[in-house]
Order: sequence, then structure tokens, then C-alpha cells
Amino acid sequence: MENQEKHNIEWKAVWKDEYLVGICAFANAQGGKFFIGIDDNGEIIGVENSKKLLESLPSKIRDSMGIVVNVNLHKKDSLEYIEIDVPSYPITISCKGNYYYRSGSTSQKLTGIELESFILRKRGATWDNVPHPLVKIEDLDQNAIQKFKELAIRKKRIDDTILEEDTETLLDKLHLINNGYLTNAALLLFSKDPERYFTGAFIKVGFFETNADLIYQDEVRGSLFEQIDKVIELIFFKYMKAKISYDGLQRIEEYFVSEASMREAILNAIVHKQYESGVPIQISIYKDKLYITNVGKLPDHWTEKTLYQKHGSKPYNPNIAHVFYLAGHIESWGRGIEKIFDSCIENNLPMPKYYINPTDIMIEFDAPQRLVIDNFSKVNDRVTDRVTDRVTDRVTDRVNDNMMKVLNVISEDPGYSYNDISDEIGISRKSVATIIKKLKDLGIIERIGNNKKGYWKIKK
Repeated sequence: MENQEKHNIEWKAVWKDEYLVGICAFANAQGGKFFIGIDDNGEIIGVENSKKLLESLPSKIRDSMGIVVNVNLHKKDSLEYIEIDVPSYPITISCKGNYYYRSGSTSQKLTGIELESFILRKRGATWDNVPHPLVKIEDLDQNAIQKFKELAIRKKRIDDTILEEDTETLLDKLHLINNGYLTNAALLLFSKDPERYFTGAFIKVGFFETNADLIYQDEVRGSLFEQIDKVIELIFFKYMKAKISYDGLQRIEEYFVSEASMREAILNAIVHKQYESGVPIQISIYKDKLYITNVGKLPDHWTEKTLYQKHGSKPYNPNIAHVFYLAGHIESWGRGIEKIFDSCIENNLPMPKYYINPTDIMIEFDAPQRLVIDNFSKVNDRVTDRVTDRVTDRVTDRVNDNMMKVLNVISEDPGYSYNDISDEIGISRKSVATIIKKLKDLGIIERIGNNKKGYWKIKK
């Protein structure tokens, strides 16, 4: 018994009817064993009423749960103890009307979205394939559908003739229509405003100081196809600070998370998220750390160890994952995490860490010391070098001192408003507006997003 994993075993000195909950949880999860007559240290202390328990336990379990388990009597050194061997059941099992599931070493009562998700999985169904009766095909964003077609044509993972079909036929062949209704996956992938149907169907990004104080944040909304591109650009242009170095005359920018790793991690969060939770994907960025957290759980019978091994593809939202695969965003064979690790190795970066919590999964990227930026002052020589290097010699000749000051400021913090820039360099807001217009006209900068939540992008 010492060699068995503790979370699949319960040792109990005496039998109590409250242990029926644990048996139900084992039956709904990976199965397990109860031993009656063994103390918490695994020492056999024996039971006095073994014959009575052998007769009563099968009846109690059957009457409360409607299942059959093996109840066996064992004996060692004249001490008798009982083994209750609980198999994993392929259907949902309730104990007196309530549902329980074994997670780690605890039995959790399932309610709300957790219970709904659990019942769907046991029935072989998925949440993203649930039909939504109130939405019509004409309510979808044709631009998002067209973008998918263009990506799929380039990737050649789907027959071109299917992409030429009308929208309804195409969605049906993509398994995004169920019994004549658009599915949850269809709305998330292609609706103009997924949040109209699903609370929290967006990505929240925030920059934090070391003491966890939030400095600024953004929310990336729209269809899932829009979100992935928007959030990658936002993170690298506004949030991530690059370490600048030079190899001779060649300028090198290094980030502590590669774009390939970032993209794979965010795509993993998107296809595995439990959208029924109403909680957005959250990306927390520090100067030397980055966390991506989403409400989700590992597939049944998986452990954290499974993530680091070669494994198959078991997305929580398989229909969403399938469309992303056809568009070339992800692989279909469970290689997302492997690709994250490969990118870290290729870029000589630390391996990320995974945290499997009861209600969410989080990945953490850490910066190696060589990439930690200690000086975050608003305007310094490093920033000036970065800005100067971004503009060509021809343009630099046409940039005056005040224009360079503005470039310095927005290079350090692309989220600055006109008022922020005015305060930083000590000129009027009107003058800032005039300078910004000149920089736009010269093609040096552009505004991404609106005035309130957008940011400045310095063009190469």
C-alpha cells in the first residue's frame, strides 16, 4: 500500500456514513480505494465489526448512489481490515442527489457551471458545441469569417471548395451548427460582440509594479480571431520592455518571453478556457515576470506531470481548437506546450512554470537576470538611442528637439495621453497635439486603438 499514490487512497480507522461522499467522488473521477481499519499513518489497527460491514457497505453504497463496488476483507497479523475498491464510472454518479468529484486529495461538491461542465463531459458533449437558439447567421461578423478563409487558404488544411461554400454550409462543415442552431463556438469565433452572449469573453492585460500595484491596464475584445492578434501586438508594443544591446552596429532587442511562446500560451488559454465561468483571461505583466491565467482545468485523469510529457490533444473547446487549427494558429496533436518549451530553449530563456489550481490554470514566465531592466526612468539615453534607431536618417533630419522629446516619452510608455506627454516634457497640450500631427504626417508614429484605451506605435 505504501507504493500507491496517496490521493487515490483514503485510510479510515472506523467506518462513517459520511465517507459515502468520498466514494461518490472517486466514482466520478479516476477511481480509488477506501481502507477501513487503517489509521492516518497507514498503520493497520483492524476493525471489530468486519463481518457486519461486509454485509452492510455494498447495500449502503448501492442505495445512496446506485453503483456496485468491490468490498473485500483482508487480514494481517490477526488484524482484519476492509478494502472498498471504487472503479471510475463513465456516467455521472450522485450521492443522495448531490454530485462530488475527486480533485487532488479532496472531494469537491459540484454545483453551478462546474456541475454543468461535468455532466456535459460525461455525456461526451462539450460546452462549445451547445446550440444557441437566439442568434442568426446574419448576426455574425463577415469580416472575421473572411479572415478565417484567407488564413485557411494559405495553410491548406481544408479543401478550397469548402471555403467557397455559402456561410451556412461552411459553418456546418466546421461543426459550428448543431441541430440547425449556431453553437457557442461559432459565436465566440465569429460574432461581432461575443460578450453580448458570454460575460467575460475578453482578455484583460495589466502592468504591475513589484509590490503588485496596478499601473495601467487594457481589455482586448472582439471575436477570438481578433483577440489573439490584438493582444500580441498590445503586449509587445505597450507592455513588454526590451533589453537593448548591440553586436557591432547591429541593434538587438531581447524580450524575456519570445513571441512564439507568448502566442502559444495565449492560444492554449483561449482553447481551454471555461467561457461559462464569466471570467476573462488575465495577463499580468511585471518588469521581470509575466503570468497568463484562465479559468479551466486539466482533462480527466491528467496531472501537472502530464503537461511536461508527450501527450495528446484534449482541448476543453475542441470545436474552437479545430477552427484555429485549420487557420494555422495551432497544431492538432497537443504540441502547444512542447512548442513553448522549444522556443524557450531556442532563445536561451528559462522554462515557464505551470500552476494547477482548483478553479484555474496559470503559466509563469520569468526573465533571466541578463534581461531584467532595472532603470525605468521616463527619458534617458537608452530610450533616446532606441527612438533614434527607429527612424531613418532622412526622417531624423526633419525631427526637431521637441519632436524627439515626444518620441522619447511615448517610446518609454506608449500608453501616454496628450496630457501625460505635456506634463513630461513641459510644453502645452496644444503644442503636443501639433507635434503628434507632424510625426503622424511623416509616417513615424501611428495611433493604435482609441484615444482612451489605445497606444502609440513607433514605426520602423
